Order: sequence, then structure tokens, then C-alpha cells
Amino acid sequence: MIGMLDGTLEYKDASVAVILAGGIGFEVQMPASELATMPPVGTAVRVYTHLSVNENTGVNLMGFMTRDELQMFRLLITVSGVGPKAALGILSTMDPSDLSVAIMSGDEATIAKAPGIGKKTAAKIVLDLKDKMDWQSLAGSEAAAAVSGTVSAPAGGGTAAAEATEALMALGYSRTEASKAVSKVENAKDLDADDILSRALRYL
Repeated sequence: MIGMLDGTLEYKDASVAVILAGGIGFEVQMPASELATMPPVGTAVRVYTHLSVNENTGVNLMGFMTRDELQMFRLLITVSGVGPKAALGILSTMDPSDLSVAIMSGDEATIAKAPGIGKKTAAKIVLDLKDKMDWQSLAGSEAAAAVSGTVSAPAGGGTAAAEATEALMALGYSRTEASKAVSKVENAKDLDADDILSRALRYL
């Protein structure tokens, strides 16, 4: 198993990077969002990798700039019907924090926006992964706060944070966008729904 590459970026395009490490040029498939923000060719890079072996696609090396993304990728491919290519597509459109909030809040519509992911697959991702993640360590305190403030309370009632989130969704924002905005409001537990709503709008 190749767990990490430390080397020089020799080439990149919209889907792959070639990293020279130990005299060998490794072709690594990566999320498009990461390839777009990688440093220039000739720069030293570190990529965390997953070796995929499939009878149809052969041997492929998948790469990520952070361990969080690698961990999320490995969780995604445990879902039936989600292969490495689909998992890369999801991570090209959502970072681990956004994706974990979407899963925990049941925001299937946002997940379904990823290339090659339909509504049924998005629903299966939510169903299969909701109970498998270590939310605090994987997504960070902001995502955990969004989850605790919106999912644990009944929709349309309960906590003020939940009511503010529902109000933002009524304004056209996705549940993920609304959850993240509400999670950024300081001292939300001491505010009513209207105050949380007005302050959350500043982050949208």
C-alpha cells in the first residue's frame, strides 16, 4: 500500500497529477478542486494516497492534500454504488466539512449536485454514513456545532438555532449553507431565532 507521496509536481491537468518521488513518476487521480489549487509544476508537494485495485479499471492511485479528505474518500467508497471516480467527484464539489454537515443534516439535494451522483445514491450515502463518522475530529467544531444546532432539534421547532436554519432554508438556502451560517453565530444559545437569523445572514 502506498500511503503518501513526498516529491516534486511534474505535471497536472484537470484530473491527474504526476508526482516524481524516488525517481518514479506516479500518476495520481485527485479531486478537480485540489488540482486547481495545487502549487505550480516544479514545486515540492505531499499527497496522501489510496491505492485502488479493480478488475475493470485496473490499478489506480488516488491522492489528496489532507488526511481528512483521504478519510472521507475511504468512507464514501464503502457505500454500495459509490466507486472511486464518484467519490472523487463528490470531493471535487464539497470539502469534508461541508460534506459531513450535509450527511448529518440529511441534505441529500446538495450531495446529489456532485457529478454522477443522483438522488438515490445521495440518499444511500446519508443512510450508510450518518452513523459511521467521528464528526468532531473529521469535520471540526464548526460542522459539529451546525449539526448539534439543527439536526438534533425537530424541524420547525425546538431550539432557536433550528428555527433560524429552517427560516434560512425558506429563503432559498440549502440546509448545508444554512447550518454553516448558523454555526458561525456567536453565543447563539443566548439568542432568539430572529436574532440568530439576522446574524447568520451576514455569513451568506
